[in-house]
Parts: sequence; structure tokens; C-alpha cells
Amino acid sequence: MIVMGRGNYGSVSGRAGSFPPPHPATMVAMPPHLSDHRIEDKGMRMGEGHDQPVMERVLIIDDHPLVRDGLRSVIAVTFDGCAIFEAAGLDEALETLAQQNEFDLILLDLNIPDVKRLDGLKLLRQRYPILPVVMVSGAFDRTVVREALAAGAAGFIPKSMKRSSIVDALHRVVSGEIYMPDAIGAADPESEANEQIRERIESLTPQQRIVLNHLVHGRLNKQIAHDLSVSMTTVKAHVSAILLKLNVFSRTQAVIMANRVQFDGD
Repeated sequence: MIVMGRGNYGSVSGRAGSFPPPHPATMVAMPPHLSDHRIEDKGMRMGEGHDQPVMERVLIIDDHPLVRDGLRSVIAVTFDGCAIFEAAGLDEALETLAQQNEFDLILLDLNIPDVKRLDGLKLLRQRYPILPVVMVSGAFDRTVVREALAAGAAGFIPKSMKRSSIVDALHRVVSGEIYMPDAIGAADPESEANEQIRERIESLTPQQRIVLNHLVHGRLNKQIAHDLSVSMTTVKAHVSAILLKLNVFSRTQAVIMANRVQFDGD
């Protein structure tokens, strides 16, 4: 079930709780095919005397300590006794997952340094197919949200959401729902403009995309020609075609447009 959030937007403010970090366990994470007995969804269990789902172990993956502290505070207050693990990058997270097991949820930042866009989500979904992964991001782009959900995310939480809305989102995900904020259904001119930019970049040939990537990295025509072992005339032809397809009039405009959608050559 996909649930539209009723969240209000504000800040994820609040001091981090003093929840102590759990001691490393000696257990090794079970491979996905041996963990199918967990499909009954531990998160669907209700605590005694409570009508809220139980979350016993969560992994937060974010390279910003303040963000991790904020999320830790929300989780520690909301889910009593929940063991909270943290990782500043995907490699560290994978090490934690290899040493620990029985996680109920992963909170994954969209823009961690060692991962391109949604590659981290796709890798986690491939290795741990029954473990819910919720994307957390400071930027709210409807296209990115849809791409994340299509790639298997169990939800998308903007960092600008209020604490009460984040709590509601976590409860829904742990209960087995897929969460996305209300704003995903609203018109967003900026997101639509970004989608048009992506479509224009998609229309480039593979060689033109390579040249555009060089332009984004500040390379001159002469340097690009040398790097690609082609003539200056060929490079100029590619640049002209790029400007035409992107509907811009200068290299600078093309670079600004590419950076706007975080084009990385792929």
C-alpha cells in the first residue's frame, strides 16, 4: 500500500538523544535467501498495551553527523529500546550489515559521498531484498522521489519535515506501508523544469554526453580533443550539437543546466 503523508514541513530540529551506541555483535548477517523466515515482518508486531508497531533495530546512513543526531533523537524517543546504528557512508554501512542482523529499517541519505544517486539504494535492495530502505534527502524533487520508489524504496522523507511527520512516516513504513509526502502530488514547476533538462540530456548521443561531462569538469576544447583522441573540429561539432539539443547558447549555460540536475556523465 502506498500512503501519502500528511506531514507538515519545518525542520528536523532538536538535540540528539543520549541513546548509547550498541555494542558490536558477533553474529554474522544472514544471506537474504536464509532470512526469508522474517517475511512475516517483525515490524508488524505490536508492543504490549500499545497500538504502534515495534522497531527494534535501525541503521542510519548519512555523512552529516548533525542529521544522524537528529534522526537518532527522533527514533530514540519514538521507539523505546530501539538499537540505533550509524554509518557515514555505504561501505561502512555494508560492514555493519555484515556484522549485525535482524534490522527492521535503513534510513539512507540520497547524497552520500561514496554513492551515485540511487546506486546505494539499488545495491541494498539487491543484497537485502526484505529489508525496508527509506530515502532521506534535503532536496525534494518529485522526479527523484518517483525514481526512488520505482527502485524499491519503502518511502521518501524530506529532511525539512517536522518531527511529528517523520514519526508518522516511520510508523507507516515499519507497519509495511510505502510512505511518500503529500507534496509529491502537487504541481512543482522546478521539478518539471528539471525533468525537461534530464530529457534533453537523454537525447544526447553517448559521445556528446562524454563531451558534456568534460565541459562540466571545466575542460577546454583542446584538452577534450587530447583526452578523447579526436580532432578539435570534432569536439567543436559535439559542443555545437550539445548547445542545440539543450537549447542554450553557451558552454557556461550548458554546464549550469547539467549541474542543476547533478549530471555526472551517466
